[in-house]
Amino acid sequence: MPSRPLIPEHVDVPAGFSTTRIVVRPLTIHDLDADYDAVMSSIEHLQQTRPFGPGHDWPTAQLTRDQDLIDLGWHQKEFQNGTSFAYTVMTPDDTTCLGCVYLYPSEKQGHDVEIMLWVRASEVASGLDQHLYEAVRGWITAQWPFQSPGYPGRALSWEEWNALPPA
Repeated sequence: MPSRPLIPEHVDVPAGFSTTRIVVRPLTIHDLDADYDAVMSSIEHLQQTRPFGPGHDWPTAQLTRDQDLIDLGWHQKEFQNGTSFAYTVMTPDDTTCLGCVYLYPSEKQGHDVEIMLWVRASEVASGLDQHLYEAVRGWITAQWPFQSPGYPGRALSWEEWNALPPA
């Protein structure tokens, strides 16, 4: 992903949001145990749904806790630098990771941000994926300065998204 700031420096980064079902807050290295559990319990689901696109192979069964810690540290550093923003999706009591939300600068014409999200496999039947998607869309509209957010694999299929010209 590009290393340019995702939002202007004078704009405050939203701290997150909550609904009756979830709390969305910045993802940090301190979320390792909860994040690792959510990812490893959802490998098959994540590989089938491909929240990062059809060519993406994350996660695999070979993902170690140390590798996840490195990923979380990378996300946390990019958040601090303002080049991308990763949020964890937690239960209201902040004990269980239910998924993640990622905001990256868009590499596609007509979109200023790419927003990807996922929920753990155990939450799919409860409708949490749709709940999170709708809540994130409202949050992006209300609290972020984006003019044309992109939701690849959701608002546009991955095929449609990948066919868009580069920015």
